[in-house]
Amino acid sequence: MSLYPPQHHQESQFENVIKTIETFPLAQLISVYNNKPIITHLPLRYSRNEKFGTLSGHIDNINPQLKNLKQGATSTLVFNGPDIYISPSIYSTKQLPTWNYIKVHLEGKVNRILSNDELKMELIELTKFLEGSDQKYILEKEDPRMEAFVNYVTGFELEITAWEGKFKLSQDKNKKDQTAAKHELATNYTEVIPTYLDSVYANHIKKG
Repeated sequence: MSLYPPQHHQESQFENVIKTIETFPLAQLISVYNNKPIITHLPLRYSRNEKFGTLSGHIDNINPQLKNLKQGATSTLVFNGPDIYISPSIYSTKQLPTWNYIKVHLEGKVNRILSNDELKMELIELTKFLEGSDQKYILEKEDPRMEAFVNYVTGFELEITAWEGKFKLSQDKNKKDQTAAKHELATNYTEVIPTYLDSVYANHIKKG
């Protein structure tokens, strides 16, 4: 039996995988073309079915990865949950520095390519999902911009064929230290994001 990855870091509850996908829906879609990996970042909408479920989205027609999204083709997807460096200073016991994270790896098979009408409905559903429960913007099927947009992208649906949850959450530590690590994971982004974004916008965002 393989000792890697450690079993206590492997998520066993598929509901936690779904929750991660729905909370952090920006996926890394990975496939190989001419022996070269191609990675595209795109939001995907999860739908339940009698198996593992499906993921729906769309991709730009000039994206070279579209060559790999044919009926029956397979791809790898990665969804990134929160992550953080864990300093031994937060623990009540002696530990070494580490990094905690939540990641989801999926294998997906192209189930179908969407027609233009199906793509319009998928764009509406994806927008509704991303807007959340307090939906402030509603995308209308009759929006004239939609007619042009669907000619520049291809909609697709992937059937999830396999899944793996890598949830490294200090499971091998005592309860007190696990709680401390959970607090670090929860507060990390609220502390670092403002400074990070100020720096990025100052150095890279230019007016057109």
